[in-house]
Amino acid sequence: MSLTTRILILVMLALAPALAIQGYNEHALRSSRDEIVRADTMATARTVAEDLSQVAEMARQALNFIAQDPAVRTLEPSGCTEYLRRAVRDNPQFAVLALTRPDGTVVCNSLGSAPGSYAVPERVYQRRAVAEGAFVMGTYARGNASRRNSLHFAQALPDAAGRTVGVLAVAVDLGWLDGYLRRNLRLPSTSVTVADQDGIILVRYPDGDEWVGKPVPPDRQRIVMSRGEGVRVDLGIDGRERILANAKPGGAASSAWVTVGRDRDVAFADVDAATRRGVVLIALGAILAVAAAFLAGRAFIRRPFDRLLRTASKWQAGDLAARTGLDGADEFGRLGSKLDAMAGSLQRNEADLRDEVRNGRAMQERQVTMLHELNHRVKNTLATVQALARQSTRGGDAPGERLEARILALSKTHDLLTRDDWSGAPLRAVLENELGPYRGGDATFVVDGPDVDLPPRHVLSLGMTLHELATNAAKHGALSVPGGEVRIAWSVIADAGKGRRLLLEWRETGGPPTVPPTRRGFGTRLIAVSVERELDGEIDLDFAETGLRVALDVPLTALGAAHLSPLATTH
Repeated sequence: MSLTTRILILVMLALAPALAIQGYNEHALRSSRDEIVRADTMATARTVAEDLSQVAEMARQALNFIAQDPAVRTLEPSGCTEYLRRAVRDNPQFAVLALTRPDGTVVCNSLGSAPGSYAVPERVYQRRAVAEGAFVMGTYARGNASRRNSLHFAQALPDAAGRTVGVLAVAVDLGWLDGYLRRNLRLPSTSVTVADQDGIILVRYPDGDEWVGKPVPPDRQRIVMSRGEGVRVDLGIDGRERILANAKPGGAASSAWVTVGRDRDVAFADVDAATRRGVVLIALGAILAVAAAFLAGRAFIRRPFDRLLRTASKWQAGDLAARTGLDGADEFGRLGSKLDAMAGSLQRNEADLRDEVRNGRAMQERQVTMLHELNHRVKNTLATVQALARQSTRGGDAPGERLEARILALSKTHDLLTRDDWSGAPLRAVLENELGPYRGGDATFVVDGPDVDLPPRHVLSLGMTLHELATNAAKHGALSVPGGEVRIAWSVIADAGKGRRLLLEWRETGGPPTVPPTRRGFGTRLIAVSVERELDGEIDLDFAETGLRVALDVPLTALGAAHLSPLATTH
C-alpha cells in the first residue's frame, strides 16, 4: 500500500467517525428536544385555553344564579343594587356586576350607579346578548364606572314570553385573570398571550402592563387566523424567536385565542452548548489530522502534485498541448500518463465539439423560429374562429358577441403564455390582461395578493374565469354603474395533504342589487368547468344583494393530462 493511500486512510479514519457520531447525536438530540418542547408548549396552550373556558363557565353559572333573585328578574333598581354588591364581595374576581335594559341603559350595578346614569349600547356583549338571547362573552373593555381593565360576560334575561327584557353582565378583572391563567406555568421562559375576537390583548406575560389593551400586531394576527391551532417557530410580539403554540378555548370563550411561547434559545441552551463542545473537539482532531497529512505530503506528494497542477492550469487556459511528463510506475506516474492521454484526446476532439456547439445553436434558432411560427398559426386559427363567430351572429346577436369576446380573451391569454415559451405567467399579468379594458372608467379595482407564478393550464382556465367575471360585472354588476368597486384578493397556503393551493376572492360592491339567477347560464357553466374540472378546484358563488362574491380554491400542483379544455367540455 502506497504512502499516499495510507495518509488518506488515516485522515478518513480520524475524521469520519467523529463527524458521523457528532452529526447523528446532534440530529437526534435536537429532534428529541424539539419534539418535547413543541408537545409541552402545545399542552400548556391547551391548558390555558381550558382555564379560560372554565372562567367563562364559572361566569355563566354565577350569572344564572344571580338572575334568580326577584329584584334582578323584575329589574328593581334598589333591591338589585344591594344584591349585586354582595355578589361582588363574595367573588373578588368580579370587577363589576351590572344589570341593563336591552337598549344598554343601566338599571343597577354593584358600584351603586344611579339608574340611567350611563348606557353601554355599543358594547359587544350587550349587542350579542340582546341579539342571541343567550350567554355570551364580550371583548376587552375599560369599565365606564370601575375604570378597570376587564373582560365581560353577559346573560340575556327573558320575560315569560321569551323576549329579552334585560342583560345581566359581569366584568372579570384582567389582573385576576392574568394570575389565574398563569398559575400552572412551570418555566420562566414561557410567554402567554390571550386575545379577544378583535385581536386586543387580554392577558400578556411577560410585559403585561405594556401590552394589555393593545392590539396584536396585524402580521401576527393574520398568521394565527390563517393557521389556527398548531405549533410553529416564529418571532414573538417581543421580537424574540420562540416556539409558539396556538389554541382555541371552547364554549362561550371560543371567540378568543391563546398563544403560548417558549424562548428557543433557552429551550435549546444545553443542546447548543453540547454542539459547541463537539465542534471544538472535532476541529482539534481535524487540525491534528491535517497537520500530519501536510507534513507527510510535503515530503512525498507536493512535487509531483505541483507538476500536475501547473499542467492543469495550462489546460484551463486553453493550452491542450501541455503535458505532465510523469510516466513512472507509481501512482503519480500512472495518473500523469492517463491525464496526458486525456489531454491528447481532448485536443483531437476540440474541433468536433466546436462543430457540435455551432450545430446546437443553429438548432435552437430553428426551434425558436418554429415556436413563433406555431404561435402565428394558432393565432390565425383563433382569428378564423372569431370571424366565423362574427358572421354567425351578424346583426348584433348578444350571445355571438360574448362568444367573440371569449375567443379574444383566450387569444390574449395565449399571448401571455407565448411570451415565456409556455412556461406559465404571473397571476397579476393574467388579472391585468382581463381587467385592463375596464380601467379608466368610473368603477375601481382593488387588487391585493402576493406574487404568484401560474402553470400554463392555470393561466388559460383562470384567464377565462376572470374574463367571464369581468364581463358580467361590466354588464350587470359593479362595473356597470359609476362608483362600483371590484376587489380581488388572493393568497397561497401550504396544505400537508393537498400541497400548495391558491385562494382567490372576487367581491363586487357599489353595483346594482344582485338577483340570483334562475338557471345556470353558459358563463356560469364555463367558470365551473374551468375551475372544478380543468383545475380540480372548488368554487363558491354567492349572489348577495350587495354584490356578487366568488371564492376560488385551486391546487397549484401539476395536473394530469386527462383533463380536457373547458371549451371542449362546456355544452
